[in-house]
Amino acid sequence: MLKIRQDLLLVAALLSLAGTAVAEEGDKAISSTITSRTAIVLGTATPGGGFPLYGNAFAAVMNAADATLAIEPRNTKGSNENIPLLEQDKLDIGLVAGEPAYEAFFGLAGRPKTSAKILTAIYSSPGMFVVRADSPYKTISDLKGQPVAFGAKGSGLPILSRYILDGLGLKQDEDFKSIYLDRAGDGPAMVLDGRAAALWGAGIGWPGFAAVAASKAGARFIAPSADEIARIRARHSFLKPLTVPANSYPGQTAAIPSVGSWSFVLVRASLPDDVAYRLARTLHGAEAAFCGKLAQACETTAANTAAAAPDLALIHPGVLKYFREIGVVK
Repeated sequence: MLKIRQDLLLVAALLSLAGTAVAEEGDKAISSTITSRTAIVLGTATPGGGFPLYGNAFAAVMNAADATLAIEPRNTKGSNENIPLLEQDKLDIGLVAGEPAYEAFFGLAGRPKTSAKILTAIYSSPGMFVVRADSPYKTISDLKGQPVAFGAKGSGLPILSRYILDGLGLKQDEDFKSIYLDRAGDGPAMVLDGRAAALWGAGIGWPGFAAVAASKAGARFIAPSADEIARIRARHSFLKPLTVPANSYPGQTAAIPSVGSWSFVLVRASLPDDVAYRLARTLHGAEAAFCGKLAQACETTAANTAAAAPDLALIHPGVLKYFREIGVVK
């Protein structure tokens, strides 16, 4: 009996040790599952522009709001690189300006329709030029024949300006001495030291505008006139009337009407529906925090996304599922 009891105790001990080992391994797996984070690669643009500023804030807010997400911003050449990278599954999400997104959605400018889908609208982008406050330039026509920095190569800004100038009967590379930047952040210095008469940009809180406006020289902003806006929209109706509110930049005391479009965060079509759903839900829950972190992000809302999308079918199915649940779309 004693031997049997000893044998039973031995078996119990072995089972206990095995159970402990399994539990430890199990704890590792469970812990890994709980603490593992879904890695999301976010393509932005070249340093010094609005997209890296936005992308870094987006990642910080989203990662803080959802411990299961690990969004990693990466600098790219901008919209025109982000779209093919999304199509090739080399990015999970990417920031894309309105004009290249529009061309990609509808297969314009000699390219097929993109498979990428919308996660969210980013912000509206009213386009305009900035010049030194002491410069003689006051209208778009004044800038004809002058060196103008139209933005970084591959970014959406030069595409927006092409559409706007085309609406005025102007050709960007013939009527201006066009400069395309390797880094978006190089533009303000070119205006301030005279290498460029003007810098083209768009939106509220755009770093290039802020840098010139905050400089000792100060800034003057040049946007299309009311008549020019009408002409532009008659030719390119997808461009919408947009306004830069007063005091968006240092020394800018009056609102500036212009035209532009909505930029988007696009996702690869192969992104699983549940991941897209989680991103949309997290972003909607963090709208106030995002707005508090970055002024431009105050326009990043579920409601604006539904309104800005050219077609609801262009929104990722996982995002649409969430939007239907909260009543943003039917």
